[in-house]
Amino acid sequence: MELISLEIQKPEDVNVILGQSHFIKTVEDVHEAMVNAVPGIKFGLAFCEASGSCLVRYSGTDSDLMELAKTNALNLSAGHCFIVFLRNSYPINVLNSIKNVPEVCTIFCATQNPVEVIIAESEGGRGILGVIDGFKSKGVESDVDIEDRKTLLRNIGYKA
Repeated sequence: MELISLEIQKPEDVNVILGQSHFIKTVEDVHEAMVNAVPGIKFGLAFCEASGSCLVRYSGTDSDLMELAKTNALNLSAGHCFIVFLRNSYPINVLNSIKNVPEVCTIFCATQNPVEVIIAESEGGRGILGVIDGFKSKGVESDVDIEDRKTLLRNIGYKA
């Protein structure tokens, strides 16, 4: 078995959600979850089919984000994984909707940070072991940091 670290390739202003599912209808069901959670959302999604034709299945509402999803999914080629890229919205807006899709097994990450995916590869295929999401902690927040956090959440509309 070989361990591989792959970086998700994406622009800095794009959020990514990486998960595992188990059925070909994932593409349509996650698409529906996204548009039902945030009408008008811009996203691209791709799903690695790990049986049958073993194709990367895809959908979305934004052609650039769909291309990004297809490229990254094919690069991962790790079991029944799926990847969603979104712009002008946050994973928090869609995460519970995606988790409630019956065939979704797990979510590895939902972030705008750089992401490294740790993959195990054997003769049988590939599987995601985990992710490295963002950067190492630099310390504990100060009183000023607490105020900055609270201000940010109110400025972007997540707290009243």
